[in-house]
Amino acid sequence: MSEQLPILEQRRIEARVIKPIYDEMVARLGVEAAQAILGAAIEKAAIAQGRSFAEASGGQLGIDGFAAIQKHWTANGALEIEEVGRAQDRLDFNVTRCRYSEMYREMGLGDIGHLLSCGRDGTFCQGFDPRITLERTQTIMGGAPHCDFRYSFDPEAEGSGAG
Repeated sequence: MSEQLPILEQRRIEARVIKPIYDEMVARLGVEAAQAILGAAIEKAAIAQGRSFAEASGGQLGIDGFAAIQKHWTANGALEIEEVGRAQDRLDFNVTRCRYSEMYREMGLGDIGHLLSCGRDGTFCQGFDPRITLERTQTIMGGAPHCDFRYSFDPEAEGSGAG
């Protein structure tokens, strides 16, 4: 990808724009509807971002390609990661510190941080390489001591993010 802002800074800018829009949606539609709309929009944006990263990857998809782009999310200490395991078809790690979560809480957006950030993680894969799936049972945003990311790659699954 060309030179870009670290993703943590991108998310901060997005959150500043989203907050007043979200507040207005809550006032008019209620929390449930506002979160459903925001969640759907963020999922679509994550898939589009995944496609963009896939196109810029030069054809390096799968777990290796996915691991190669992880630096964008960890830039400037945005995430502290403990690798649990890695194989050709797996990438397992725990996030032990998440500055995205800290930032959303500081901005008064802790109640929707899971939509703004955590919810992107699995859907991003649909755009990058749909043969990659995420299984996660807990997040720091949700109050856990760490996030458990367990990515798996199924070469027989349909699709490719570059197409």
